[in-house]
Amino acid sequence: MATTVAQAFVKQFEREVHEAYQRMGSKLRNTVRTKNNVQGASTIFQKVGKGTAATKARHGAVPVMNLDHTPVECLLGDFYAGDWVDKLDELKTNIDERQIIAGAGAYALGRKTDELLITAMDQSGNFAGAANDGMTRAKVLAAFEILGGADVPDDGQRYAVVGWKQWSQLLSIEEFASSDYVGSEELPWRGTQAKRWLGTLWIPHSGLTLQDGARLCHWYHKTAIGHASGTDVKTDITWHGDRAAHFVNNMMSQGACLIDATGVVTLRCLE
Repeated sequence: MATTVAQAFVKQFEREVHEAYQRMGSKLRNTVRTKNNVQGASTIFQKVGKGTAATKARHGAVPVMNLDHTPVECLLGDFYAGDWVDKLDELKTNIDERQIIAGAGAYALGRKTDELLITAMDQSGNFAGAANDGMTRAKVLAAFEILGGADVPDDGQRYAVVGWKQWSQLLSIEEFASSDYVGSEELPWRGTQAKRWLGTLWIPHSGLTLQDGARLCHWYHKTAIGHASGTDVKTDITWHGDRAAHFVNNMMSQGACLIDATGVVTLRCLE
């Protein structure tokens, strides 16, 4: 009796899981500062302070900025998502069970990646507006002012992640939804995955934290949140003769941390 599956099957399955994770897993991973191939249980992100320019005398020494370097530790965790594929079930179904399990595993690990990033964002203590109303124009502008007052760069790397209820509320704001303000190419009606407004890419997400009846939405700069990956999605497939099935185990080692709290503004929205 065979005790292992063919290597070709394993390699194809692992490729499908990896591609599925990259395509439909995490919505937020590419919006934060990322460090890959981390060796060990943790890694360090450097938080660099502001520099100050000064003059110098002729032939004098160039003034040193004395930038403040603050190390921020990011701990990595190991996560798994597995399931059984019965050998005879594969003969009875019209669907490709391998692809179904691969997609489900990729979705599960992708949600975990976003969960880690959202937990890091929730540590922000910068709140815009009150928590007793929804996503309003005034709340958005209050957050916009906070980011500008903190000198958060407006360099195309700002992102805002909101709940679906808040996305619907944004659609009632004319400046967000009207082509008169944002142009026809940036209209949210063209698709619900993302939309650029106020120099920021706005993303609807179903996994944001609901705290005391308020959904915690976040407006942040890419460098304010760190994501570390010890290993990307890996797949291990083993044959269990006593079950007449393959066990498909998807796994990854990742972590997230808040690097700079001033680069994250939280909008608490009543639900």
